[in-house]
Amino acid sequence: MSSIVPIFLELSTILILAAAVSLAMRFLRQPLIVGYIATGMLVGPYALNILHSRDEMELFSKIGISILLFIVGLTLNPDIIREVGRVSFITGVGQVVFTSIIGFFIIRLLGFDILASAYVAIALTFSSTIIIFKLLTDRGDTGRLYGKISIGFLLVQDLIATIILLTVTALGAVSAVGGGPFGTSSIIGIELIRLFVWGGFISLFLYWVSKRILPKLVSYVGGNQEVLFVFSIAWGLGLASLFHVISFSIEIGALIAGVMLAVSPFAYEIGARMKPLRDFFILIFFVLLGAQMVLGQLFSVLVPVVVLSLFILIGNPLIVFVLMNLLGYRTRTAFMAGLTVAQISEFSLILAALGYSLGHINQEVVSLVTLIGVVTIAGSTYLIIYADQIYARLRGLLEIISIRKRHHREARASHDNPDIIIFGYDRVGNEFVSAASGISLNYLVVDYDPHAVRRLQEQNIPFRYGDAEDIEFLQEIGFQSARMIISSIPDHATNLILVRFYRKTNPAGVIITLAHQVRDAEELYAAGASYVVMPHHLGAHHAALMISRHGLKTAGFEAERNAHLAKLAKRRVV
Repeated sequence: MSSIVPIFLELSTILILAAAVSLAMRFLRQPLIVGYIATGMLVGPYALNILHSRDEMELFSKIGISILLFIVGLTLNPDIIREVGRVSFITGVGQVVFTSIIGFFIIRLLGFDILASAYVAIALTFSSTIIIFKLLTDRGDTGRLYGKISIGFLLVQDLIATIILLTVTALGAVSAVGGGPFGTSSIIGIELIRLFVWGGFISLFLYWVSKRILPKLVSYVGGNQEVLFVFSIAWGLGLASLFHVISFSIEIGALIAGVMLAVSPFAYEIGARMKPLRDFFILIFFVLLGAQMVLGQLFSVLVPVVVLSLFILIGNPLIVFVLMNLLGYRTRTAFMAGLTVAQISEFSLILAALGYSLGHINQEVVSLVTLIGVVTIAGSTYLIIYADQIYARLRGLLEIISIRKRHHREARASHDNPDIIIFGYDRVGNEFVSAASGISLNYLVVDYDPHAVRRLQEQNIPFRYGDAEDIEFLQEIGFQSARMIISSIPDHATNLILVRFYRKTNPAGVIITLAHQVRDAEELYAAGASYVVMPHHLGAHHAALMISRHGLKTAGFEAERNAHLAKLAKRRVV
């Protein structure tokens, strides 16, 4: 017990400092990753020297990386990759190729050896899917053309990063074995072949599991959200451990675990539920990175940090701009998409940490990549926040440097952010679906009952499985920008959360909810509800109107009865 208490006190102190630094980051409108790395520098040996339990923190950071990659895997739905199409693939691959080649020669000119230059050059190529998705969501641009393309080529980059992590794992295995009688290159080839053969068998097996077993299993556990949460953790960490046992990396296993669940209707809810857990453990990862930075070498890497950060902030967007210009996209679309690659990602930091653990690079290189991450993540945030103003100032220059002056007609991207969101389907939600489909085809139904989800799938009704009380989930589905919200959920507390959050972000939209008590209806109206449906009152009102209309004529009531029975039969079939 006595050995646990110091670790507990140490972790508590780090979290308190992280919370304080995070408040400063929020005031400066910076991503919290920057604050976490700054906290690590603060608790490290060059400042307060608080962090001593490195083994325990390494364990926490490993869990954080696994959960992060698991959630990234949940976004790698093959349908999304197909939807974004040719431009995302060409732009994603092209940016990786050009950034790595140009970056490699710049780093070599700065005096680094070949292996360190290769690691840093590859680290410079990847942009943060998570940060960009969050910034695009805040801007409400995930459904715009440049937003769709950006998310597409970021996902392509994530796939490339997966292959690179696999290759680094193979190189690590070769280092452990040694050169051998056939030479290092032969062993590398044999090791890669062995890993890819293993990977092929495992992939086929997991593909069979994902088709035959996983859908039924997930559908069963999805009936209870707590069980779904525990299952998700077990699945992600369990598959990560399995891949480690068969000589792959934990990171690859966690990513593939997410990919296997990406096509599940419960993927959004799983991701939303896992994010708080990810945020806690990944905090430790970035704190540890910051603590490991060798500040004594800060001045020795200062020039490379400045040069390479400028390359990322200016060169990467320029590469994407040129590629999209050559593909025929308009100047504004190419410019806005280019800004989304003006930073390095979590994958870059993970790759640097992995290279250091394998002995391929030294601490100075890890510090270099981490500092570039801090500078570029902070800088790109401002670029995206003020993208419209920056484009207005640079428009003339961008037109001059455009290689292709004539652009093809850009098709309007289908908007991910729905016009109408309906919460709850089984009760009276199907009535609202009929009404919503007559107003706009861009509507979405949200439910967390697996049986309702199955019916929505069968009827090809757009839906998301998720919890109406989960704010992060609401943000992901475009809740704030929807023009109309309809809730058939009977729970008053949930409806109050929906109304208050919607009114906080969208004062002009329409939100309709249910209530069974007069005082509940009054509270919802006070919170900003557009209209509150009270089923008992409406039912009594409808019956009173029928009585007034038909009086004592039995024929009129017989017609109403038959119409009602027909409607009930139709609903039962549905």
